[in-house]
Amino acid sequence: MTAVDLSQLPENRLFIGGEWVPSETGKSIAVTNPATEKPLAEVADAGIADGLRALDAAHAAQTAWAATAPMRRADILYSVNRTLMDRRDEFAALIVAEMGKPWAEAQGEVDYGAGFFRWFAESAGRLHLEGQFGVEPNGQYRIAVSKRPVGPCLLITPWNFPLAMGARKIAPALAAGCTVVLKPAEQTPLTSLLLARVLEDSGVPAGVVNVITTSNSPDVIAEMMHDPRARKISFTGSTEVGKALLRQAAENVMNTSMELGGNAPVIIFEDADLDEAVAGAMVAKLRNGGESCIAANRIYVQRSVAADFVRRFSDKMEATRSGDGTDPASELGPLIDGRQLAKVASLVSDAVHKGAVCAVGGAPVDGPGYFYQPTVLLNVPENAQIRTEEIFGPVAAIYEFDSEEEVIREANNTPYGLASYVFTRDLRRALRVADALDAGMTGINRGVVSNPSAPFGGTKASGSGREGGTEGLEAYLETKYTGIQI
Repeated sequence: MTAVDLSQLPENRLFIGGEWVPSETGKSIAVTNPATEKPLAEVADAGIADGLRALDAAHAAQTAWAATAPMRRADILYSVNRTLMDRRDEFAALIVAEMGKPWAEAQGEVDYGAGFFRWFAESAGRLHLEGQFGVEPNGQYRIAVSKRPVGPCLLITPWNFPLAMGARKIAPALAAGCTVVLKPAEQTPLTSLLLARVLEDSGVPAGVVNVITTSNSPDVIAEMMHDPRARKISFTGSTEVGKALLRQAAENVMNTSMELGGNAPVIIFEDADLDEAVAGAMVAKLRNGGESCIAANRIYVQRSVAADFVRRFSDKMEATRSGDGTDPASELGPLIDGRQLAKVASLVSDAVHKGAVCAVGGAPVDGPGYFYQPTVLLNVPENAQIRTEEIFGPVAAIYEFDSEEEVIREANNTPYGLASYVFTRDLRRALRVADALDAGMTGINRGVVSNPSAPFGGTKASGSGREGGTEGLEAYLETKYTGIQI
């Protein structure tokens, strides 16, 4: 695999107004490799003044960028897509180093992230065709309906997909004609900074994209949100933080997109192809080591096939090889940091203490790095925290059920509604259950639902709005109506 290369990243600099500038605090944030616990790099620690400076730049560039021809914006996004694919291994190496993904998964994330720039380049090219024009019903005048960019956007991304989450927000914003301030997660800022370099080299004008890294996100973001020039916030992260941001957004009536927590059920019926179900459940559970908002949190298996499924699934989990992503044989990387490792260990300990059976794993891995064993829990009691909390780790809790009605009731018994998965050979049942599940996305006989061309988002406490698909572009556009006297 390619060795990590930090030479493209100016040390301790923020990207504001097309320039790499120091922070007003003069402080820095240490970035650590979660597989080795060794320092990787340092980035600038932005303060409130830096955030406002980035918003100044985005606001100053907004009018000209909105007036840029959609096809010109499309050409730039196509260029970003090509560059990401040309530098696929370079980005993958950086993702492995700062986030801990296995090599193959890191390459897959680059493909996924690059796909957003291609999809929204294609969408931008069609923007001039959007809208309506016609005579109003009484024949008095003509109605023209068009789309216009929302305006400067604040984009806040998590650490688990450091390239893809930025791409999923930046690409549609730029396609729509919006300028942005990106605030990546403190744990994984390097990929976002390298993406800023690619955007700059691809022709994005100064001030259109700004990237700030900070250890004081609450205060820096709050100050920008209090400024009426910020017209939209798009956030991916925990429901708790999302609720706080929604309250702040209400003060200036900001446009919001919230992709929040999940508690995804996997439902395996007795008529399912068990080989397919095991493979799908493994992907749904272990993609990104379980550190994904759409990861399988609860696996429900119909009682008549439960023992067979548990045996096959447990064998696969036990055989999964953990290790540093620089080892091509590694299938499961570390958790992001010590706090997340402690949380996963606590959830397992609580479940076992209350009566759950640990069939596989159940402990941290000895040695450096924040590794936790692939774990399978059975007979999890109703009062165990793991039944209701998002795991964000390689721990699979398996439950048995008897009837379709029962499992739908159990699957929907959560405040969350992001992703869900159904395995069955019966197409009517698959569609019936998918319709009954209170989730924004359902995978049928597959453990992956993410795709740049499809809308990504949830219901209830899992957020509001959609990213990706045609809906992803709409999220950065306002509707403008003009009445024209005949």
